[in-house]
Amino acid sequence: MAITKTAPQDGAERGDAESGAAESGGAAPHGGKADGGKEEARHLNSPLLLTLLLLTAVMFQDPIRGALAAPVMQSWMTVFVAVMVQALPFLVLGVLLSAAIAVFVPPSFFARALPKHPALAVPVAGAAGAVLPGCECASVPVAGALVRRGVTPAAALAFLLSAPAINPIVLTATAVAFPGNPEMVLTRFGASLLVACSMGWLWHRLGRTDWLRPPARASYEGQSKGAAFWGSVRHDVTHAGGFLVVGAMAAATLKAVVPADWLGVAAGHPVLSVLFLAALAVLLSICSEADAFVAASLTQFSLTARLTFLVVGPMIDLKLFAMQAGTFGRAFALRFAPATFALAVVVSALTGTVLL
Repeated sequence: MAITKTAPQDGAERGDAESGAAESGGAAPHGGKADGGKEEARHLNSPLLLTLLLLTAVMFQDPIRGALAAPVMQSWMTVFVAVMVQALPFLVLGVLLSAAIAVFVPPSFFARALPKHPALAVPVAGAAGAVLPGCECASVPVAGALVRRGVTPAAALAFLLSAPAINPIVLTATAVAFPGNPEMVLTRFGASLLVACSMGWLWHRLGRTDWLRPPARASYEGQSKGAAFWGSVRHDVTHAGGFLVVGAMAAATLKAVVPADWLGVAAGHPVLSVLFLAALAVLLSICSEADAFVAASLTQFSLTARLTFLVVGPMIDLKLFAMQAGTFGRAFALRFAPATFALAVVVSALTGTVLL
């Protein structure tokens, strides 16, 4: 009796278990269908959102057109596009050089090319900046590659500051922009190289390793040199390009709100004119290949003030600060940028007073 009673009970339990399994099995497709519906709904949201944005733009096209036609917005767009157009070709050049250094140049090359002592490596690296035909956008990724390859940071930073200011393209542009003042070429070269080497020595003396974050680099081990090269290019373009956009947007915003009357007021004071053009160089963020023509157009200012504009701009501006912070870390940029600005102003002012 007990056996006959137990068997149906077991069967009932099995039936319940099978029924539960069937219910759970039936629930799984239902849940999967629901999830699929949600996923499909999510996919449908993007075209719907785009359609809503387009409809909104069409409905409010007159206010939008009026806002874009405002002088402030036109000035903003002009500066932003100008900074991006000027900087992007040289950013790409710097990225290509950075990738070539990272992939094709053996680390032993730098050990042979630079002196062993950091204090001697700084002026050699600073003078080597004369061979890079690019601006500050190109020098940042190259300097990052040098640090990754084991070059002492002091030498890499001297190269970072000197390359945008003393390369042949920049000096040629300066000579063309100042045909009646050829001494501007010599003073720009000397003051820029002196600031670059001084900052390298200063970092060697006072800099700390925890202030400078080594630039990140994805691992390309096991890949061919070609694949590693293009992988490095994609990494640096994505990384540095984003900070370039942020810096260009900030420069355009500040440029659009600076009153033009300030130029006439500042030009009448020798000290104020130097500080004003130094600050203007930081805010405008003009590529070093084009800044000489802007400085030449500021005829109401003295040659010393315009020299300060040419020395400060390639070493520290908004987009360069953003790129330095993205490459070497915010702790580095917050210390290195103000020191570079102060030293560049002092050295260029003294050089201009003596030689111009």
